[in-house]
Amino acid sequence: MSGPTLPTALTRLVGVRHPVVQTGMGWVSGPRLVAASAEAGALGILGSATMTTARLREAVREVRSRTDRPFGVNLRADARDAAERVDVIVEEGVKVASFALAPSPELIARLKDAGVVVIPSVGARRHAEKVAAWGADAVVVQGSEGGGHTGPVATGVLLPQVVDAVDIPVIAAGGFHDGRGLVAALAYGAAGIAMGTRFLLTADSTVPGPVKAAYLGAGVHDVTVTTKVDGLPHRVLRTPFVTTLEGAGRAGTLVRALVRAAAFRRLSGLSWQRMLRDGLALKHGKELGWGQVLLAANTPMLLRAAMVEGRTDLGVMPAGQVAGVIEDLPTVAQLVERILAEAHETLRGLPRP
Repeated sequence: MSGPTLPTALTRLVGVRHPVVQTGMGWVSGPRLVAASAEAGALGILGSATMTTARLREAVREVRSRTDRPFGVNLRADARDAAERVDVIVEEGVKVASFALAPSPELIARLKDAGVVVIPSVGARRHAEKVAAWGADAVVVQGSEGGGHTGPVATGVLLPQVVDAVDIPVIAAGGFHDGRGLVAALAYGAAGIAMGTRFLLTADSTVPGPVKAAYLGAGVHDVTVTTKVDGLPHRVLRTPFVTTLEGAGRAGTLVRALVRAAAFRRLSGLSWQRMLRDGLALKHGKELGWGQVLLAANTPMLLRAAMVEGRTDLGVMPAGQVAGVIEDLPTVAQLVERILAEAHETLRGLPRP
């Protein structure tokens, strides 16, 4: 792909053409989207949290059959099979491992010894300092504008704090969708931007049409933060289903969770005991009822209902606030090219000293 570039510490670290990362979204960031992102010169990241280990290996090989460009895999550091997934990444020669939660020093060392670039995602300065001290190669910093699980601090406040605190490349996430945002992130000292919602809303995304239409039809006030999905702050589209979750009492939540959990159990093959253990592990010290514990355990099913089955009435749709200003579905190649063109145009328009 020809056109303007913006070399940064990120592009040099992972060997991509542009300082743009397509984040690893469960049920969304599959081989087609990741390969399209890599071919466009961005860093595509497979979302492996909703895959079995065997499916992860298949997906990695499928991406490689579509592109010879660098790409990564996102995984949960607290997953019971995290070590097995790391083995897949190492054995398959994946360039980058990203983490939704801070990986242990042992996992970081295992990956780095194998030549894999380690990039955790964090939502606080102290977490960035911790993973940097443990040997992470770069860090994604997500502000409160980001979709899915999110923290309380806005990107514009959090990003410069982290840039000042660590000596590794910082990738900004939360609120980015165009070239102006890329320039703003670079001005703060970031080495690039990471985007989820913007890549979800492309022609290369496999998300069903009705779900994409729901995102495109949303305004900035139609994106909300709820704790009723799994007990943690979760930025999603406000839908009738989310409104019902927020208004349900403990009994209603339990019944609804049992129905969804039974479906997830059939799909995943997990035992009820395993699902309850996973749900309890996600409590993070929160006072959750059993309904919410079950919802926490089968949150992937709530996401799958929308992102795979197209059920906007029964699924949860994570959404960054930028969903309210996105109006089109370009191909990934068109999107990345446009972002870089806008970035250079923005830079040319800045006042000169």
